[in-house]
Amino acid sequence: MAHSTSSQQDGRTADSGPPEPPLQGLVLAPHTPLESAQLAGRMKCPSCSGSRMFYCYTCCCLVGVNPEHVPTVKLPVKIDIIKHPNETDGKSTAVHAKLIAPDDVSIYTYPCIPELDGQTQNVVLVFPGPDAMTVEELQTYFYKTEGKRRAESPAEERRVKKLKVEEQRESSHTCTPEHADESQKHTCPVQRVIFIDSTWNQTTRIITDERLQALPQVELKSRKTCFWRHQRGSPDTYLATIEAIYYFLKDFHVHCLLREYRGEYDNLLFFYSFLRKLISKAKRDAGKS
Repeated sequence: MAHSTSSQQDGRTADSGPPEPPLQGLVLAPHTPLESAQLAGRMKCPSCSGSRMFYCYTCCCLVGVNPEHVPTVKLPVKIDIIKHPNETDGKSTAVHAKLIAPDDVSIYTYPCIPELDGQTQNVVLVFPGPDAMTVEELQTYFYKTEGKRRAESPAEERRVKKLKVEEQRESSHTCTPEHADESQKHTCPVQRVIFIDSTWNQTTRIITDERLQALPQVELKSRKTCFWRHQRGSPDTYLATIEAIYYFLKDFHVHCLLREYRGEYDNLLFFYSFLRKLISKAKRDAGKS
């Protein structure tokens, strides 16, 4: 789970308005292959032989679904998900991100975490806190940080960096429209984003790990969760992991890449939206809605 917040911190509000309506107007690939797989029933995972529907949450692979019929998404940043060891695989939505964006998403089970080097990589941790910034503030934060590093670096190092910047500018003038987006991506201040996949009662163990303490934290503006396994007694702004990833990327696209959002990452919710629809229907049929 992840958390979006509208609470006041350091004299500012993360979001001045009410939470957005959840999952409205998504541009999704057809759910036909999932509907067919549902009719076929559960099958054995080819890797672990576990009985699964649609995908294996242990092996992160499709089960009973043709990979050619499942959408894939290219992300503008690398996503690292740190999963609490007690988090139940079958209840986690982190696997959805790995299935839809396999080249850009990695999942680690704590205490294993991605190798971090704060001096060479622009990495952020999505987690609320008193010093957490909004997605809108990321661009300014990293430009200020880079300016400070440049001022403190030796003269020769600054000269080399200046030459590299000039070379990049020259190449950007000659790049074709086909490669314009790729060129813009490389100038993005954020390269990797870390999410924590756990219940809120379990997050303390991970968030207090000394290896993560130097990372700048980012909080999401207030959104309501659609998760059918919502934690009892917690606010409806506690998001499922796949929701947090989706909303971060959507805000990042607009505020950091400075592009109009046209559904580029909506298919991250391909499985999530289908399962939500499936479970909502089952609850209605059982008279629980």
